[in-house]
Amino acid sequence: MSDAGAGQGIEPTPADEAAPAEGAVPVDEAARRSAKEGGPKTGGTTPSKGSGGSGAARPRRRQARGEARIAQLLDAAASVFSSTGYTAASTNAIAREAGVSPGTLYQFFPNKEAIAIELGDQLLNRWRDTYGAAFVPRHIELPLDRMLDAILDPLITFNCENPAFSVLMHGSEIPGAITKEHDTVHTTMLTRVESILAGYLTELPAAQVSRIANMTFALFTAGIDLIMGHEGAEREAYSQELKTILFRYLDPLVGDSVIPPTPHDPKGHEA
Repeated sequence: MSDAGAGQGIEPTPADEAAPAEGAVPVDEAARRSAKEGGPKTGGTTPSKGSGGSGAARPRRRQARGEARIAQLLDAAASVFSSTGYTAASTNAIAREAGVSPGTLYQFFPNKEAIAIELGDQLLNRWRDTYGAAFVPRHIELPLDRMLDAILDPLITFNCENPAFSVLMHGSEIPGAITKEHDTVHTTMLTRVESILAGYLTELPAAQVSRIANMTFALFTAGIDLIMGHEGAEREAYSQELKTILFRYLDPLVGDSVIPPTPHDPKGHEA
């Protein structure tokens, strides 16, 4: 069932996804950016300088309302993309999740792709901040086991708290602008991992260091997929398994720490 004010309650087909609801006024990207700055445009006149102090306050109120509405729609989109995937999601479903009519949604975004691009931009920016904070020098100088905790914990937490990030970074139907940005971030992270390993593996040829970096990064991304597929205690267990795998792979190469003892192996050796 559709929202109040959404017409006859007919969900659009994928072919109709980009078409605005009856009576709604879709906006292109430039107009949407303008709406983000000042809220939806209603065609009203701008108050004159002599109209008093209240006129000067209205643009600020419209801007705050517009930004709040965009944030509301993006939060709803993240929830819908996470639960149904990008391909099956629709603007009607996003509007319903946000508690607004499709017409309201179309005042800010012309279609599902525009919503995904805006949400993807925000998530990628947060991801850059997250891995930037993880790969700080004080973490890299720690013993290997503690370094893995310091680097992996915020990266794992980010992915668990933002499941839409994984949805929007993979899949054949994802808008190209998102995948292009993701590839750039992926390359930057891989280069950072390779640079860190090169500082440890000074006697190895560059080609071998590159292979080790690629394997380390592949283990991390595969582990994240497994972690995201579980919740609660199992998610925590898979997080620890990822750290153990990376430790056992890297420790013979960098050799600056020992495997923490386990209840079954007090000396820290393999059984």
